[in-house]
Parts: sequence; structure tokens; C-alpha cells
Amino acid sequence: MPGISGLAVYTPPYRVNLADWCEWNDQPWTKIEKVIGRSFRMRGPQQSVYTLAANAVWRLIEAYDINPATVGYLALGTESSSDNAAGAVIVKGMLDDALANHAHSPLARACEVPEYKHACLGGVYAMKGALRYLAADGAGQKAIVVCADVAEYERGSSGEPTQGAGAVAMLLESEPAMLEVDLARAGSDSDYRIADFRKPFARFRGQTARADGQMQDLPVFNGRYSTSCYVDATRHAINDMLVKYGGRGADYFHTVDQVFMHRPYHRMPSAGWAMAYLFALADGDADCRAELNDYCARAGVDADAAFNELASTAPDMRQRVANGACSEDAFPQAAELLRFLRKTDLWSDLVDDKLTLGSERMRDLGNLYTAALPAWLAAGLAEALTNNIQIAGQQWLTLGYGSGDAAEALPMRVVDGWQRAAAQINFDSALTEPRDLSEKQYIALHDGQPVDFASTPAFDEFVVDRIGNTHTTDFCDKGIEYYRFIPTEPAEELTTAAG
Repeated sequence: MPGISGLAVYTPPYRVNLADWCEWNDQPWTKIEKVIGRSFRMRGPQQSVYTLAANAVWRLIEAYDINPATVGYLALGTESSSDNAAGAVIVKGMLDDALANHAHSPLARACEVPEYKHACLGGVYAMKGALRYLAADGAGQKAIVVCADVAEYERGSSGEPTQGAGAVAMLLESEPAMLEVDLARAGSDSDYRIADFRKPFARFRGQTARADGQMQDLPVFNGRYSTSCYVDATRHAINDMLVKYGGRGADYFHTVDQVFMHRPYHRMPSAGWAMAYLFALADGDADCRAELNDYCARAGVDADAAFNELASTAPDMRQRVANGACSEDAFPQAAELLRFLRKTDLWSDLVDDKLTLGSERMRDLGNLYTAALPAWLAAGLAEALTNNIQIAGQQWLTLGYGSGDAAEALPMRVVDGWQRAAAQINFDSALTEPRDLSEKQYIALHDGQPVDFASTPAFDEFVVDRIGNTHTTDFCDKGIEYYRFIPTEPAEELTTAAG
């Protein structure tokens, strides 16, 4: 069974401490820390989503001593791409320069280079494509999937503290060294939700030129509606998976060992997982319904109203848009139940024991969109190794999510001897030596204006060298990014044109 053999993380050095952000914006730090996290990273000068991606893959190749000739599939999952023609091949071009600098052969010309886009789910779709490649015409080869994104929100919006930037690269093989992925029992969900989280090109009309040459990709979103969509989509993906498992669906929630979910902010996964359990109880047999009735009685929640809310046919999220109900919680009774359940032993057994591994480390990453889920996997494996936690043979569940419109439930199993590959994961070192930003510096970076500090020196990584601006009858490179690999010895620098 194919799966994951390696993970590598890249985060830009520029950090915003949310405690500082709260002071700048007169926001309650205690609440922000509890719900959102501690800090987030920002794309810096000379960085783009492609350099983030290439830096993560380069770290993967170095850490796992990957022979470039054996890589037949290099996929990019992102919702921050700035080129509508090319994608992963841009990353491939940069990697070939780094490989040449280190006297290695380039990646194979026969390597496939797809880009996957579906909001935060693009990386999971890329991983499923890689696993199918390994199970079919790519048998005996290696596949690399890199998830990279720049999550930016308008200053002053509710999404502002949930920003982030970074990339995670995954090595996938037919005989994985860390995690087997059971595609045969994976669950899927998709349903068009109209206005949950979108990036229409109309947003670019009238944008003024930024000093960094990048377009600002601020999403259109509706916070409360987006939360309801997250809950509903993950519920249906889990249901599809549980049908393939058979048995009583609610039992799975107690037997799975660890759960990793897309996390736009710290509190969201626990709420989504607990809500999925309430849905399973509502869809279950008489004993499940009796359990749900008991929780309702103890929480002072109307049981009939809760059952109607949790029914498999509810809610109609598109109709809520038509009715102008986006600002209302689609699950108010269930939300009241969750507030009660947080104080019970059920929450400790169902949530705290299953969603804790690596979670504390994730508080310093912010929202990485497509990279959020694989980053949590990397953090969990790194923590298990550091603390000598025995996880071999454990059943893990990963839940990917794409802005209300789609979700994927992927069951995994930790293989024997996982420690050797996990020892190469660079999660902790990727977050070392951050550069904390002042309010003025943060605003400048966010808005793409000149910054009052020198860029953090880059070594053994890629930067944006310049952006083309030529447009003549003989040659045009307007908007094309040119990249530069900066090795440990500056005299050996190479330049790549791609984009």
C-alpha cells in the first residue's frame, strides 16, 4: 500500500507575534491565543509561493538523499499561484539549478508536473494523484507533492490573525517508510457553496502596483458561513469513509488513534471533529440516539431541535445564501451542545486524546492553506519521535478541506520503523531564528510596500531575483519571475527564468 516516506517544512523567517498584533489592534490576547494560536509567518521580500515550494522540496531532497532520476511525479498543491499557465514545472526548474550547483543530475525530463487547485484541499488532491500514480504507471518510482501557500487577509478583517505563509513537501513511495494511506477506504465530499471562500479575478481590477511586484490575493469570505461549511463538508466526507468501513459509524470515533485535520486556526479542528461525532450519533442506531438525547438533556438543549439540525439532509448551505442567512450559525443547538461537552470526559477521550499530537507546535505556524494539514502531520511525527511515543501500527485519520465546497477523509496507518524517516523531518529547525516584525514592518510587508530593514540572508535556498517588465515585438517577459539559487557559497549563485 503506497504512502508517505518523508516530510520537509519551509517557513519564511518573518514572524508576527499575535500578542503584539493584539496590542496593535486592541484585541484580547487571551482569547486570540486560545482560539487562533501564538504567531504566523509572512512572505518576505524576494519570496513568492514558488520559492516557498522549491525551498521545501529542496530540503526534502537533501534530507532524504533522493535520487532525482527516480522522481517521476512532482505535483504542486496551492491556491496562491500567480501564473495561470505553468505550475509545478516552475519548481522543477529551480530544483534543477540547485541540483546542478551540488553536482547532481537534474530531475528526469519524463517527470510529470501537475498543479492542483481547490482552495485548501489542493494538496490532498495532489497527494491522491501521486498515490494513484505510484499504484499504476509509476510503480517503482518516487513521487513528490509540495503544498505551498501565502494566506493573506485584509487588515481589519476577522481573518487577519489567521494569516500565514509556508510550504511542506512530501515524499511518496509504493512501500512507504512512515505512513500507509488506505485510498480504498477514503471518503470524499463536494458541494458547491457559492460564497464561502472565493478568489474571483474581479478582485484584481484597479489594483495599484505594489513595490514587491506581487498581486495581493485577498479572499472573499464570510466567517460564520465558512465555519458552518467546514463542519458540514467534513461530516459528509467522514460519512462516505465510514460506509466503506462498515459497522456502527459512531464507534470509529473512539477506535481511531490520532486525528489530523485542516486547521485554519487552532480551535477549528476540535470543533469540527466533535461536531462530526454528534452527526454520527444522530445518524446512528437507537443507542446512539439515546446517547445524543442524554447529552441534550444534561446540556439543557431541545433534543428534537438538535436532531433536526443534525439530520443528514440538513442544512442546505446554498439555500442559506439565497435566504441571506450567511451571518447565522447553521448549527446553533449543536454549538450549545459543544460548549457543554467541552467540560465532560467525552471531550477528553474524543478530542484531547486524539487531536493533541503535534497540535501545540502548530500554534506558531498560522494558516498555511494547503500546507496546514501536512504540516500538522510533520509536527505530530516529530513530537512522537522526540517524546518516544510508541505509534507503530496506529490508525490515523487525516481530514482535508477546501473552503466549504469539498473535503477528503484519508485513513492512514503508521508503519513499523517509522522513526528512521521521521528523524529527518525538520519541523523544529524550520521555525528557528524567526525575525519578529514591528507593526510598521508588518504593514509594509502586508501591503507590498518598501520595508525599512534588510532581508534576512538566504543560504542554500531560492529567492525571486527580479520580475520581468519587457514587452516588445521581439521579446516579452512582463510579469515573469526570475529566480536565483543562493548556495552556501555566494560565488556559486545561479539564475533561473521561469513563471
